[in-house]
Amino acid sequence: MEREQCLAAAVVSRVLSGRSLDAELAALWRSEATLTPQQRGAVQDLAYGVLRHLGHLDGVLGLLLQRPLTDPLVRSLLHVAFYQLSHSRARPYTIVDHAVTACSRLGFPQARGLVNAVLRNFLRRRTELEAAAAATDEGRYSYPKWWIEKLAVQFPDDWRAMLEAGNVRPPLTLRVNRRRISRDAYLEMLVQHAVAARPVGRVGVIVDKPCPVAQLPGFADGLVSVQDAGAQLAAELLDVRDGMRVLDACAAPGGKTAHLLELADLDLVAADIDAERLQRVSENLTRLALQARLLQADAEQPEPWRESGTFDRILADVPCTASGVVRRHPDIKWLRKPGDVAAFAGRQARILDTLWQLLGGGGKLLYATCSVFREENSLQVGQFIARHADARLQPLPPLADGIKQVQGQLLPDAAHDGFFYALLEKV
Repeated sequence: MEREQCLAAAVVSRVLSGRSLDAELAALWRSEATLTPQQRGAVQDLAYGVLRHLGHLDGVLGLLLQRPLTDPLVRSLLHVAFYQLSHSRARPYTIVDHAVTACSRLGFPQARGLVNAVLRNFLRRRTELEAAAAATDEGRYSYPKWWIEKLAVQFPDDWRAMLEAGNVRPPLTLRVNRRRISRDAYLEMLVQHAVAARPVGRVGVIVDKPCPVAQLPGFADGLVSVQDAGAQLAAELLDVRDGMRVLDACAAPGGKTAHLLELADLDLVAADIDAERLQRVSENLTRLALQARLLQADAEQPEPWRESGTFDRILADVPCTASGVVRRHPDIKWLRKPGDVAAFAGRQARILDTLWQLLGGGGKLLYATCSVFREENSLQVGQFIARHADARLQPLPPLADGIKQVQGQLLPDAAHDGFFYALLEKV
C-alpha cells in the first residue's frame, strides 16, 4: 500500500501542476514496469478518486492545518490518505502507518510527524470535519467555484445533479459493431461468459461490472468498441447513407469514425491535427476491419483543405473544455480555468467557418462537443447561424429510449456523459 500511496501522490501532484492525468499515468506505467496489474489498478483508483473528491478533501485538510503546507507532494499524500480513510475498506491504522512511512520514500522524512498528527486528528474528528468541509459548495461538490457558479446560472434547475453526476464512477459502455454481430447476439455472448450487461441506446451495452476490455469476449475480434452512450449518437445524427463522401474533421481517437463506417459504406476522410493520435484512429480501424483515408490537418486552417473538394456530410467533433466528461477525466475540473471557455469557443468558431466551406450544397454538418457550457454549444451555434445566411439548424430526430436531450444538450446522468449536438444544413 505504501508504494501505491507514493505513486498516486506523485501523479496527483503533477496533475495539479498542470499535467494531464492520462499522460501522467501513461508515463508512470512506462517508468514502473514492474508494477503488477493489481498495483496499477490501485494507483489509478487512488489518483482518480482524489481528483474526483479533491474539493472536499482539500476542505478537510484546510481545517486540520495550522499553517499552509509548502510542499505539494506532501499535500497530495495527505489527500490520498484522506481518500483511503473515507472511501476504502483498508484498516485506518494501516493507511496512517503507510502514509507516515511514505514521507521518507518521497524524500520528506521531516514531514512524518505532521502527517501522523493530521491523519490521526482526522480519525478522531472525522464526522465533524467532513460536515464542515461540505458546508461550502466547493467542498460539497468538489468543483472549482467558478465552475459551480457558471452551471448554476446556465442550468438553474439541473446544476446540482450535473455536478453530482460528474463525481461518480463511469460505466463501461460498449458499442456493438452491427456489421459483425447484432446487439442481442452479443448480449447472449456475454451471458455465456458470465458477464452481466444491459442494453442502452440503439447499439450500446453497459457492462454491470467494469473490467479490462481485453477480457471482454469479441473485443479483440472487433465485435465491440468502448464508447459512451452519449457519444454513440453522433454517427446516427449525421444521417449518412451508402456512397456518401464524409469528413470526420477532428477524428482521433476514432470512435465516431468507426461508428460511421459501421453504419454505411462511405468514402470517408478521417482528419486530425495530431499525428500520434491519428495513429490511434488507424489502430482502431484495423481492429474493426474498417477503412478510411487518414489525413493530418488542422481544421482551423483553410490551406490544407483546398484540394479536398466538398463533402456530403461533415462531423465536427470539436476541441472543447470537456466539461461534460469529468467523471471519466476528473483532472479536467482542476486543469481548466475560467478563461479557457472563451478560448475554446474562439477556436470552435474558426473550425466551423473553415469546415463550412467544405460542405456541399444540401449537405449536413453535425457540430458536437463533450461540453455542457453554453458558450461552446447553443451560443456558439447561434452565432454561427448569424454569420452564415446559408446555414439552417435542423431539428434532431427522436433519440433512443433512455437518452434525453433539450435543444441538443445531453446532461450527464447515470447512462451517459454530457454532450451537445447541432445539425446544420447548407441551403
